Amino acid sequence: MNREFVPTRLDVTGFAEAAATLHGSDPVVGYARLSAELAESAPDAQVAWTAQGESRTGSDGAPVAWLHLHAEATLPFVCQRCLGPVSLDLEVDRWFRFAADEEAAAIEDEESEEDVLVAARDFDLKGLIEDELLMEIPVTPRHDVCPEPVRLSAEDADFEQANEARPNPFAVLGGLKKPKGE
Repeated sequence: MNREFVPTRLDVTGFAEAAATLHGSDPVVGYARLSAELAESAPDAQVAWTAQGESRTGSDGAPVAWLHLHAEATLPFVCQRCLGPVSLDLEVDRWFRFAADEEAAAIEDEESEEDVLVAARDFDLKGLIEDELLMEIPVTPRHDVCPEPVRLSAEDADFEQANEARPNPFAVLGGLKKPKGE
């Protein structure tokens, strides 16, 4: 029997038992939170992904669902050094183990190196892809070498003129001081 698996409502246990594979290439605009992080709209940008299920024997002898996710995208961000556009390659290559419920997942996640998620019959694989790519965005996106030399000084003629025109606050206080003997 050939089962049909849908990425937005994935039966994780069945997917792992079938050792099934899903792959796709989606427009980045389909990932709203990821699109919100971009410097500009990227209608041609794609998120390429592959998910593979695997059933492994757990420590208690029962089968445990695992999922391998690989996703990648090249997306435009704002360089935090020169403030110009910079295209960055984001890539996720990670294994996930699934637990029966939230409580078990929380306990097992603390004790293991891999990420532990809750197995569900309607798991949102696309949501996981988006979450993982969001975590791959650098805190400060920037070029290795900016295309234009970065100007590291801040001069503003209006600021300097306003500063010169303003009286020194201590000079004003000096005028308030009464001379001795009066």
